[in-house]
Amino acid sequence: HTVTNFFILNLAISDLLVGIFCMPITLLDNIIAGWPFGSNMCKISGLVQGISVSASVFTLVAIAVDSFWCVVYPFKPKLTVKTAFVTLVIIWGLAGAIMSPSAVMLHVQEEKYYCVRLGSHNKTSTVYWCREDWPKQEMRRIYTTVLFATIYLAPLSLIVVMYARIGASLFKTSAHCMGKQRQEQWHVSKKKQKVIKMLLIVAFLSWLPLWTLMMLSDYADLSPNKLRVINIYIYPFAHWLAICNSSVNPIIYGFFNENFRSGFQEAFPA
Repeated sequence: HTVTNFFILNLAISDLLVGIFCMPITLLDNIIAGWPFGSNMCKISGLVQGISVSASVFTLVAIAVDSFWCVVYPFKPKLTVKTAFVTLVIIWGLAGAIMSPSAVMLHVQEEKYYCVRLGSHNKTSTVYWCREDWPKQEMRRIYTTVLFATIYLAPLSLIVVMYARIGASLFKTSAHCMGKQRQEQWHVSKKKQKVIKMLLIVAFLSWLPLWTLMMLSDYADLSPNKLRVINIYIYPFAHWLAICNSSVNPIIYGFFNENFRSGFQEAFPA
């Protein structure tokens, strides 16, 4: 029932939404040539996936802030459950606000350059894609840059800075501790640092290819042929790598976090 457990539960919920709702739709989209669903599902799928991913990232920041406050300022009042609940409401509200322009601009578009051949006959079928359709390219660039800054660059930077301060504070505190107390504090510190390092490395590597492609598509002067190659062959791989991060987060927390494991065992005793 701690604040950290509330944040971890929220992280699990956001990751679960990606796994249950977004992964099956993305799989069908990749297996079947083009977007097999209608316009409404195009908007809903993009919105749910965007909000879930954003909420997951913001929750990692909230966990870092909670840990930072407890370690660096141990004698100040801790975050309460009420504060944690308000924080979660803000997280989901902010995620929805950030991703709403994307949902508005998502449309099912007809592929103009090629179609799908049906069987051994010469019959063909039109291919449709679920893509953002902005009135101006400059608007798309601005929005992509805002997303890159708010969902990737700023959160990871904040997490790195806060856990660097946590590590420095624990090192400084342990230098004044003696005997068993010092050993226990170092032991806890190493475990926490291990979890955070894993989360940061996995998140950074999982999302880097997708963000690179998105920034490249918006800012580089690529020919239509190169853009088609990226969208058809490279983008699906980068997209799957990114959303698979939502599957890895619970594994990292469940495997490395003792509180998470003990809480799970209490909820689901063998």
